[in-house]
Amino acid sequence: MIANASGFFVGLHVEDLGVRLAQHLLIVGIALAVAFAIALPLGVLAARNDRVRGPLLAALGVVYTLPSLAVFALLIPVFGLGLVTTEIALVGYAQMILVRNIVAGLQAVPAPMRDAARGLGMTDAQIFAKIDVPQALPLVIGGLRLAAVATISIATLAGKIDAGGLGALLFAGLDRDDPSRIVTGSLAAAALAIGVDAILRRIERVAIERAR
Repeated sequence: MIANASGFFVGLHVEDLGVRLAQHLLIVGIALAVAFAIALPLGVLAARNDRVRGPLLAALGVVYTLPSLAVFALLIPVFGLGLVTTEIALVGYAQMILVRNIVAGLQAVPAPMRDAARGLGMTDAQIFAKIDVPQALPLVIGGLRLAAVATISIATLAGKIDAGGLGALLFAGLDRDDPSRIVTGSLAAAALAIGVDAILRRIERVAIERAR
């Protein structure tokens, strides 16, 4: 019955659902882009410096274990309701997954491969671009895939703080005791996560083949 009601709701609110989906994609896209821009230099630094790696991953691990509702509650008094608070929280949560996988990818590059490249006269920058990046890319994309799925899920909380997205449907359903909205928002977020995961998984497989 709930599924039928959800289908009926979608039929009557296709445009609204499309807007919420676009908002959700924008929220997640911005968060992942900013998070990766921060995580890449941190991951490279951690992979090359033992003193930095342990404390950095530990600190990011602590952030990742914080309850999302508690993080939003702490950020709202400072940054207010809306997109900024949402993005800060999502970027923070994504760091652990992204940095860890960047470190793992770079450390997995065989040392003899680097030595051979250096023996051919490659500079450090060339070795990084032509050896490290292609070899580490599968693990990096794997981290991005996991971070994307987690971010899509956590981003539903954006609907509670006036940032939009699919969570707005879910929380509107909770406020109005409307199961159709709850199911529609939940299923749409789950479908988005599955779709993004499938796309990035395919890209990851291509990266693995190229690395070989």
